[in-house]
Amino acid sequence: MNWGKGIIVILAVFVLFIGGMCLYMFMAPVDDYDHHYYEDGLNFDHDYNREKQVFTDHLTPSLQIANQNMHLTFAQAVNGSIKFLRPSDTSLDKAFKLSGKEINISLKTVPLGEWQLVMDWQSNHKAYLYHREVYIK
Repeated sequence: MNWGKGIIVILAVFVLFIGGMCLYMFMAPVDDYDHHYYEDGLNFDHDYNREKQVFTDHLTPSLQIANQNMHLTFAQAVNGSIKFLRPSDTSLDKAFKLSGKEINISLKTVPLGEWQLVMDWQSNHKAYLYHREVYIK
């Protein structure tokens, strides 16, 4: 084999390698890009202060799940919302209103599995935000 044939073979292998990598990259699943990345970054301090306020005021809600019902107990009367966020499927996300000191939520419409709860409420002219993960059986 002379130099000319070797160079052609190496060039052909390189072109096939680059073509294979391009094909692989186009076949890879689409990354979920957060289109609100910068806005969320600007709002981070506001959310952090609301999360910190829950622990500062010792107002962590008590949560119990039994018989397809969720029972939430707050130290003070609240007004706000709770969001059930499904990590694996955002189309299953649900939201409920929070009002009062003791709240019962029926879980009959909520599919079984892992959920992230985001509780956002106001009490005594202060805003609070609390996150918790639960597994509904």
